[in-house]
Amino acid sequence: VQLQASGGDLVQPGGSLRLSCAASGFPFRSQSIGWYRQAPGKEREGVACVSAGGTPMYHTEAVKGRFTASKDNVKNTAYLQMDSLKPEDTAVYYCATGPALSCGNTYIPNWSSWGQGTLVTVSS
Repeated sequence: VQLQASGGDLVQPGGSLRLSCAASGFPFRSQSIGWYRQAPGKEREGVACVSAGGTPMYHTEAVKGRFTASKDNVKNTAYLQMDSLKPEDTAVYYCATGPALSCGNTYIPNWSSWGQGTLVTVSS
């Protein structure tokens, strides 16, 4: 299983970024993809998830209405579109997956495969 997250960058408050998670080595269309983030000095937290069939779920109230999770089962790639970014969104963002996991399962140890993380910095 391989997950490669990309798309992180330095962006000004109010800006947008789209993170990508390129996947291989597992049945992508049959598994959920979770998005997590870890800010400096803080624990990793669940941000969003997209189910095997493409239904998004958002775990953090702070991102609802600003972030959109999706997946392309042809390209084997998941996306996290982030709009109206705020300084508090600054973190390393990870994508993760695991067999037979639903988006409602937010227990981090259950997510067995992780990408390497991509840094998002929101600052003026």
